[in-house]
Amino acid sequence: MKTQSIAAKTGVGPVEIAVTDGERALRFYRDYIGLQPVSSHGPEIRMGAAGREIVVLHPGAERPVEPKTSGLYHLAIVVPDRRELARVIARLSQLGWDQYPTDHVMTKANYLWDPDGNGIEIYVESPEDGTMGMVNGTYGAWDKDGRPRSGRDPIDLEEMFGHLSEEDRTREGLLAPMPVGTKMGHVHLHVADVDDALRFYVDLVGFDVIGKMPGVGFISAGGYHHHLGLNEWAGHGARPAAAGSAGLRRFTVELPTNRDLDDLVSRLDHGEVRVTEEAGGLAAVDPSANRVLFRVSS
Repeated sequence: MKTQSIAAKTGVGPVEIAVTDGERALRFYRDYIGLQPVSSHGPEIRMGAAGREIVVLHPGAERPVEPKTSGLYHLAIVVPDRRELARVIARLSQLGWDQYPTDHVMTKANYLWDPDGNGIEIYVESPEDGTMGMVNGTYGAWDKDGRPRSGRDPIDLEEMFGHLSEEDRTREGLLAPMPVGTKMGHVHLHVADVDDALRFYVDLVGFDVIGKMPGVGFISAGGYHHHLGLNEWAGHGARPAAAGSAGLRRFTVELPTNRDLDDLVSRLDHGEVRVTEEAGGLAAVDPSANRVLFRVSS
């Protein structure tokens, strides 16, 4: 049973993924996504925006992402405005990379996969357009006038591209890196059992449930639409990928203060969850073998 909520200003930090080819992955996350290399110590390739670390690439995986396993469904990078999302969509279109721009009403999102099959969402907040929420055990979406929407319509690309400047329409503009304000917005995980995952992330870690249906749950801190998505779409009871597969290595939950981190670790200890010191924080493994690092936001 949940005893305490996680700090309201908690957020998601860098996501670390294994890739087969480091140079290919670097080029993809730089030239296609728009992230830039940041200072690195070791074999990892650290990618970010305006100095903020967002994605960490671990080269040397032996094979691409293994389907139907627990792990990463997608990492979700949030950009500061529609212009930046429009630049991403235009750049990927010009480069011929498959993408799926989707209108969730309260967010505008673009979905794609990297060369190894790691899922990526790039999105912008758009609460001025409407909202999404739970009704009668399922999700619904409504525009700003209260009219129902699917929440899965294609983005109005004409409107989206209207936010591009003349400079953005040049090659140099399209290839400009992601700006200040870009960060990891949320992480969506494949899990073996949503109820087990909720007991870990809600009852022990302290996230709040935003919405739940059979096989799917969304949780957050501070009332955000979601910091973590949890689903059984890889199959109930999905097992972790075999060693050597590309995919999730670790994701980060960042808390505002040391006291908040201490409180969280106390809850994990009470739940008999083993934690280990690593990377300037404390790491644990959820019931589906997804590794999460808890640390204080820098």
